[in-house]
Amino acid sequence: MIRYDVADAVATITLDRPEAMNSLTAETKQALHDALRKAAHDRGVRAVLLTGSGRAFCAGQDLREHADNLEAGRGLANTVRAHYNPIVELISTMPKPVVAAVNGVAAGAGASLAFACDLRVASERAKFALAFAGIGLAPDSGASWTLQRLVGQGRAAELMLLGEPLDAARALELGLVTRVVPAEDVMKTATDLAVRLAQGPTLAYGATKRALAYAATHALADSLAMEADLQDQCVATQDHLNATRAFLAKEQPTFNAE
Repeated sequence: MIRYDVADAVATITLDRPEAMNSLTAETKQALHDALRKAAHDRGVRAVLLTGSGRAFCAGQDLREHADNLEAGRGLANTVRAHYNPIVELISTMPKPVVAAVNGVAAGAGASLAFACDLRVASERAKFALAFAGIGLAPDSGASWTLQRLVGQGRAAELMLLGEPLDAARALELGLVTRVVPAEDVMKTATDLAVRLAQGPTLAYGATKRALAYAATHALADSLAMEADLQDQCVATQDHLNATRAFLAKEQPTFNAE
């Protein structure tokens, strides 16, 4: 259900249920959470690439499993709190860059997972659909938080209430994705981007993610104070010292996450 590979300090996590468009069962969600946690805690991993196999990135919740839970009177079976929320928190708060290679359909919680990543490379064949309202549900997996920060509150309301699919070109126009490439190039482009990030200042990237998340919900004065605290932490790192020396010597810096 989940493939986990590490090369060039990049952990590639692949949703691997192509016959079900990589839809998410309870078992798949637990495996995804475990893979993300492994990547987060592995000092040899400095960037993460999330993608899907086959023609979909992720079609969201496995509706067959969901229907069985409804018929048995289990409702959501606590999956939002037990699975989706921890997965999205891991992606969003991981002190390493996370890149999504959106190779195809990203619907419902699948779209939410892509939005939680720091950067998104989309295939020309990719489609995004906030399909929650279409089956009588509110958004989950952080979509209400991430989407409006990407496209604004008004556009987010339109996408969620109408649930109309967006093609890759429109997603790029709205700022939902970082870049759009031909389908055959999506993995190479996303991998190259992840490798570039893995060679960069990992500690500074982590501080940047914290600064952005904090500033999104705090006043300017508080955000300025947080920036100062994070700068104090970064300036004490060996990476900063080495990069400053390299700059003065007109050399390319090497970052070791130290």
